[in-house]
Amino acid sequence: MKLEAASAPQSEAELLNRAMQIAGLNLAQLAQMAGVSVPDNLLRDKGWSGQLLEWHLGATAGSKPVPDFELLGIELKTIPVDRNGQPLETTYVCVAPLTDCSGQIWQASPVRVKLNRVLWIPILAERDIPVAQRIIGYPIIWSPTPEQDQALQADWEELMDMIVLGKVNQITARTGEYLQIRPKAANSRVKTSGIGQFGEPIETLPRGFYLKKSFTRQILAMI
Repeated sequence: MKLEAASAPQSEAELLNRAMQIAGLNLAQLAQMAGVSVPDNLLRDKGWSGQLLEWHLGATAGSKPVPDFELLGIELKTIPVDRNGQPLETTYVCVAPLTDCSGQIWQASPVRVKLNRVLWIPILAERDIPVAQRIIGYPIIWSPTPEQDQALQADWEELMDMIVLGKVNQITARTGEYLQIRPKAANSRVKTSGIGQFGEPIETLPRGFYLKKSFTRQILAMI
């Protein structure tokens, strides 16, 4: 039976302290404390680790488009790493809007809001390590430096310009230095509305914003 989740932290220091208390534990230990079972793999349960940590840390946002710790304005991002502390994959940020994009500005964009203040928690998650034995790493609360913010803004503006100009299908994973847009759907049959080359409505794959490993590597180097 699933137990009651932790209450919402009332300060950044309290949140960081909670995250430090679970560093060094594995996912089986955290799951047992929460009264849930560990999946054999995360292919169908990709967000399971993050949800488990949300339970332990007292995240309140659920599926709302606000930071996970709404009171504190802090987003939680788990990041799978190898034994050398290097990121194993890109990091999902949020859905990429494909219609009604004109007039949006970086400072008010969902990407910027999500990345304003982030609790990063690395998880030792090499493929040969069973899910239950994957270990929680040392946390860091981070905000982008002015230089990082400027670089992300440049990527975001380039990507959004391509969407507005009907070039969404020309965007590849290589577009953008640190921020990229990639398809985000269960399969290729899932479609959403977009803008075509001549401004006409089209059906296309849903997209999401992701941070490239070259960016998250900078953050992990601070831990």
